[in-house]
Order: sequence, then structure tokens, then C-alpha cells
Amino acid sequence: MSGSPLTRNNQALAGKTILVTRARQQAGQLSEKLRALGAEVVEIPTIGVAPPESYAELDRALGNLSQYQWLIATSANGVTALACRLELLGVGVGDFGHLKVAAVGSATAQALLEMGLEVAVTPTEYVAESLLEALGDQVCGQRVLLARAAVARDVIPDELRARGATVDVVDAYRTVIPGDSVTMIRTIFGPGGRPPDVATFTSSSTVTNFLDLLREAGVARPESMRAVSIGPITSRTLREYGWEPVTEGDPHDLEGLVEAAVRALEQFLQ
Repeated sequence: MSGSPLTRNNQALAGKTILVTRARQQAGQLSEKLRALGAEVVEIPTIGVAPPESYAELDRALGNLSQYQWLIATSANGVTALACRLELLGVGVGDFGHLKVAAVGSATAQALLEMGLEVAVTPTEYVAESLLEALGDQVCGQRVLLARAAVARDVIPDELRARGATVDVVDAYRTVIPGDSVTMIRTIFGPGGRPPDVATFTSSSTVTNFLDLLREAGVARPESMRAVSIGPITSRTLREYGWEPVTEGDPHDLEGLVEAAVRALEQFLQ
């Protein structure tokens, strides 16, 4: 790789428009990195965070933390939801002192650290498979609390159980499509609008929800807009919808995604 876009060319994205599809509360960090390279950023949140249908399972787990040896968090959203619930229940971070904590990705690890928890395992790549590789056989014979979104892939719990762990999966939050995003889609992608040059996607949910928003708004996906993915799982989802990503992040994090956007614009839109 030829180096970070920040050091290679601090205006590498000047004159280009890039779509950010992350949740509203998460978009800022990615948008700032893109604007620092000269891009015009359009934010259309495709994901919103809402409480789960019931807190019963999560509350039960938080009230019996002594039965667990591991806590696994799969997103910063999950950590935020967990912290809010702890405060409401009056459960202190000290009650987690005996637990080993694993995070999927650096952003999740940072959220855990800010919550006051020490993170024992963070994979080098932001995908479930990398976390499983990093954990190895450490969970064999252990009881694991996995706090995540209400609808998520079962790769992690299934594989951990296959390795001899007892896994309790609890819903910490659920994702929804923000209602005002349909109006934004119509404005930008409808008649008279100017579609972005590149759309960035940070999860399979951002892909699915963005395409759902287009359908709901009654507008077609512009053929000229290129898709850039954060990693292989998101790329696979794009392909399942017949949209080939021009490139993906390497590493599979925000820095890698920004670098991928630069590559896409250099290779395809000069």
C-alpha cells in the first residue's frame, strides 16, 4: 500500500462528493477524515439505534455477572447501550472486574475503555472471524456474555459453542431505519439532485438499509456512484444485491475505508 492518504496528499478528495451512510451518532469521525482530504461529504444515516423489544434478558445477565468469565461486545452502539443500562440498574463497572473482555474492532474497544473496562482481546481486523481467531481456545469451558444488536450474524456464538463455551446472547439494542432519511434520499437522488461520486458502507446493514431507502423513495441507484466497502462481509452483501464494490478497506476500519475511497477516486473517477 502506498501510504496513508493523510500523508500522501492532504487534498486527495478535493472536488469529489462522498456519501456516508453510518448512524447519525457515528458518522462524524468518518466524515471528518474525508473532509480533511478535501471531500464534500453527504451524510444520510441508514441506521438508527433503538431499545430492544425487551430488556429482560440483558437485565437478568447484568444481575448475575458472577456466572460469566467473558464479555464480548460487537459494536460501539452495543457498548453505549450497555453503559446506559448499567447506570439505570445501578450496576457498577467494578462488577465486571473478574471478566475478560473482547471487542470486535478498535472503535468498540475504545468505547469499552471509555466505559472503564480493560479489553483483553481485540482482533486486527473488524470482522467476526478475526475475533474468533484472536480468541482461539481461550473460551473453552467458559461462560460468555455476548451483548449485541437484536438481529445479527450467528457466526460468533455458533463457533464459540463449537469450541466448548456456554454462550448467552442478549439484545442490548436494535437497529432501525431513520424516517427522515427517505426525504434526504429523494432530494439527493431524485430529479435535479446530484448523486455523490462514491458511497461508503461500514456494515451489511448500511447496504441493505440504503437500498431499502432508495426503493421507499422511489428512486433508482445511480449507475455512476461507486460503492466502497469497509471489509469482506460488507462487500459480500453489496454483491448479493448486484453492486460490485470498487474496493474495500484494508485494514477493515475507518482509516482503511478512507484509504479505499481515495483509491477508488484515483482509479475510476479521474
